[in-house]
Amino acid sequence: MTKQVTLLASLVATLALLLSMVRGVIIFWHCFLTEQVILFTILIVTLVLFVHGRWRYDLVALLALLSATLIGLVPAKNAFTGLGHPAVVTVAAVLVVTRALINSGAVDMITRGLLSKIGNQTIIQVGVLTGLVAVTSSIMNNVGALALFMPIAIQIARKRSKSPSALLMPIAFGSLLGGLITEIGTPPNLIIATSRPDEPFKMFDFLPVGLGISAIGVVYITLVGWRLIPQRQGEAAKDEMFHIKDYTTELRVTPGSAVVNKPLSELKLSEENEVVVIALIRDGQRILAPSSYEVLQPEDILIVEADSKTLEEVVKASGLELVGNKKSQKNQVGVEDINVTEVIVTANSPLRGKTARNVDLRGRYGMNLVAVSREGERLVKRLGSIRFRPGDVLLLQGRPESMQNLMTNLGCLPLAERGVRLGQPQRVAQAFGIFGIAIAAAATGWVPVQISFVTAAVVMVLTGMLSLREAYDSINWPVIILLGAMIPVGRALETTGGAATIADFLLGISGQMPLAVLLAVLMMVTMVLSNIVNNAAAAILMAPIAISLSSELGITPDSFLMGVAVGASSAFLTPIGHQSNTLVLGPGGYRFGDYWKMGLPLTILVLLVSIPLILSIWGPNGTQT
Repeated sequence: MTKQVTLLASLVATLALLLSMVRGVIIFWHCFLTEQVILFTILIVTLVLFVHGRWRYDLVALLALLSATLIGLVPAKNAFTGLGHPAVVTVAAVLVVTRALINSGAVDMITRGLLSKIGNQTIIQVGVLTGLVAVTSSIMNNVGALALFMPIAIQIARKRSKSPSALLMPIAFGSLLGGLITEIGTPPNLIIATSRPDEPFKMFDFLPVGLGISAIGVVYITLVGWRLIPQRQGEAAKDEMFHIKDYTTELRVTPGSAVVNKPLSELKLSEENEVVVIALIRDGQRILAPSSYEVLQPEDILIVEADSKTLEEVVKASGLELVGNKKSQKNQVGVEDINVTEVIVTANSPLRGKTARNVDLRGRYGMNLVAVSREGERLVKRLGSIRFRPGDVLLLQGRPESMQNLMTNLGCLPLAERGVRLGQPQRVAQAFGIFGIAIAAAATGWVPVQISFVTAAVVMVLTGMLSLREAYDSINWPVIILLGAMIPVGRALETTGGAATIADFLLGISGQMPLAVLLAVLMMVTMVLSNIVNNAAAAILMAPIAISLSSELGITPDSFLMGVAVGASSAFLTPIGHQSNTLVLGPGGYRFGDYWKMGLPLTILVLLVSIPLILSIWGPNGTQT
C-alpha cells in the first residue's frame, strides 16, 4: 500500500511539474515571442533551407506558409489566396504564350541564318547572342529565351572548335538583363507591379530603367565581361565530349552463350555491369535502343558502350564473344548512325535528386543513359547510381519520338540537337498578332495584364498553336507554388510590422544619408538575397520593406520598388540565384566560383547605372519625368 501511495504521489508531482513547464512556455511565448520574432524565425529557417537545397524551393515555401498559418500569422482563409494572385496567374499565362511562340516558329524565324552570318570573332558572337537573348527575354520568359539560344551558342562553339564557356554565361546574364525591360520579362517585375499600393505598374513602366541597364550591361559583357570568364577547355563534338568512341564495342551472341533465348532485361547489363546496349543487329536489321524484353538469339550482335574492364567482366560472365571495333564491320552501326542527344537537367526537373534506375529510363521511356557530364567533365561513377543535379548534361540514346516524350515529362532541355523550326508564315503572323494584341491591351490599360495574357493563351490553344497538354506542361509549376505560398508570407511581413521594423533598422544604420544611399542599401540587400534564393522569393520579401521604408520617409514607394525589381533580377554572382545561371553550369563547364568573376563587376555597374536612372525617372514623388 505504501508503494502505491508513493507511486501516486510521484505521478501527481510529475504532472504538476509538466503543468508548470507548460504554463512557463505559454508565459514565455506571450511575453517574449512576439509575432515579429516568430515570423522572422520562420523566414530565417526558410532562407537556410533555400540555400541548403536539400528540399526543393516550392516545398520549402509551402512549409513556411503552413507554419505561418498554423501559428496564426496568416489567416487560414487567406492561406492559399496567393495562388490566385495576379502575378502568379500572369506568370503561368506568359509561359504558355512563350511555348506557343516557339511552336509557331516565330522565334526561330528571327534567328534563322544566325549560324552562317555571326562570324568567327568571339567578341561579335558574344555581342550578337547576348543582345538577341536580352531582346527576346523582354517579351517572353527569360528562361525560355535562354533555352532557345543555348543550342545555337553550343553549335557555334563546336563548329569553330571552341569551348562554349565564353558564350553561355554571357547569354545567361543577357536573359536576366532583358527581363528588366518589361513587366512580363521576369516574375519579380510582375510581383513588384502588383505590390504598388495605389495603382499597379503598367507593361512599359519598367522600360526606361530596364532598357538603360540592359544596354549598358550588354555592352560590358561584349567588350569586357566574357574575357573575365575562365576558359574551360571543352571538346567540340558531342561524341568527343563524352568520348563514346573509346567505349563502343560489338559483342556477338554465340550458340553456346549463357544468354541465348533470354530477354535483355535478365542480363541487367545497364545496371550491374554499367554496360549500355545501344543497338542490336539481327539478320542485317538494326534495332536502336532495343526493348529490355527483346529475346536474344544466336548470332545477334550487340552494340554496347562500356569501359574495357567492365567489358572484360561481361564477356567472361555471359559467354558473349568480342567481335572487335565497330568500324571493322560492314553494314553495322557506327557512332554517326547512333541516335544520341545531349539534354540538360533543369532546376525543376523531376530527375533532380534521382538516379536513372529510380526513373527507369529504359523501361518507361525506351532511352539509354550513355554518359553524364557535370561541370564539363564526364562522371566515371556507375551510371545507375548517379543522382542527377540541375545543370547535369546527359547523353541519351533512343528513338526521336521517345526523346521528345522524355524531355516533355522529365523537364529536360535539348542542347545542340535542336533543329531550327522555320514555321509557316501564316502561323508566325498569327502568333505575333495575338501576342501583340495582348501586349497592347495590357499596356494601354484596357484590361489588366493577367486577363490580357490568359486570353492570349486560351486563343493560342483554341487556334491549335499548342495542345492543351503542351499548355499545362509549359507551366513551371514549382515556381507557381513558390509564388503562391510566399505571397501570403510576404503579406504577413507587412501585417505583423516586421517590414516596418526592418525599414527602421535600415534607416538607423544609414542615418541622415541621401535618398540615393538608402536606395543603394535596399538594392544591395535585395541583390545578396537574390543570389542565394529564388529571385521571385527575394522580390516578395523585399517589396513590403521597400513600401515601409518609403512610408517612414514620407515619399511614394515607386523608386524603392523599382530598386527592388532591379536588385531581384541581378543574380550575377552564383549559379543558384537564377535558373538561367544553373542551366549553363554544366554545358559551360563552369565552377561555382566562376560566376562572380564576370558577375561582380556587372553587379557594381548595375548599381551605378540604375540608381541615377531610377531617381531621375521616378524621383521621390514617384512621377516619371
